[in-house]
Amino acid sequence: MPSRPEADDPRLGDVSEGRILQAILTRTPAASHTLIGPGDDAAVIATPSGTVVATTDTLVHGPDFRLAWSSGYDLGWKSAAVNLADIAAMGARPTALLVALAVPRDLRLSFVERLADGFRDACAALAPGCAVVGGDLTVSDVLTVAVTALGDLEGRVAVTRSGARVGDVVAVAGELGHAAHGLAVLFGRFRDGDVPVPVDVSKLAAGESAALAAQLRPSPPIGLGAVAATAGATAMMDVSDGLALDARRMAAASDVTIALDRSALGDDPERAIAGGEDHALLATFPEGILPPGFRVIGRVRPRGAEDLLCDDLPVDLSGWDPYRDWDSVAG
Repeated sequence: MPSRPEADDPRLGDVSEGRILQAILTRTPAASHTLIGPGDDAAVIATPSGTVVATTDTLVHGPDFRLAWSSGYDLGWKSAAVNLADIAAMGARPTALLVALAVPRDLRLSFVERLADGFRDACAALAPGCAVVGGDLTVSDVLTVAVTALGDLEGRVAVTRSGARVGDVVAVAGELGHAAHGLAVLFGRFRDGDVPVPVDVSKLAAGESAALAAQLRPSPPIGLGAVAATAGATAMMDVSDGLALDARRMAAASDVTIALDRSALGDDPERAIAGGEDHALLATFPEGILPPGFRVIGRVRPRGAEDLLCDDLPVDLSGWDPYRDWDSVAG
């Protein structure tokens, strides 16, 4: 997007809250099931099934994204995608997003316009019918995007992470390890000492552009959440913190052991197991049931000494923990 003259792109501290909100809301049209949208104290959303699935996620500048690497559009897209994936992982259809922004005064108006464009386009591409229906705006020294997502089960029973049964197949929809590859590219190529520098696409090697897209603008298979639930998934969750950590969570919740097949994890099994932020859907299905879009990566076994095995060996890789791992990645 071409840069605008500063006169047409004021800093947020130089304009009113009303103008900022207008810039956002004109870019995020209401969905058909939005009975009352932005403008009142709260939105009203139709829920035909009578059940609402809700989740929330917060992205903070520093630990969750860097402005040197993420455009406003990237940030809006990713903020939507990570929340849509959590709704899909319950077997629901995303219906609405509530977005709370804490923004620095010196940020340009064009940034929040592009942020809104990212939200709009992510919803249109990943979860048609979902839209931003409201939120909040405040000032902060640190850019923060907090999103609450709502979904409709449409008569289905919610699929939790605690339902995996012995004999089930373990399957995944979406990519594993690509976002971690993208993060490694960012930290490896686009830093000057400890300072992130803007991405120069001319420096990208073959395959790195796709890895960066997976990190900065993920496209999880949102529609397959409802497909899995309809097909009879016994357990499901969003792989946000890496297969190692999230599969352990599913195994512990279900009181089983999950045994992965290394040969089913692609060309880089370690990165597939340990990497996070792809937001693939991890699910278990009864033997003989595997809906389109899912591929088998393992089996559910009776509870043993380990929550997680790979080729019958304990998995040492632990997955992504921002409180423990960020400094090691950044360093």
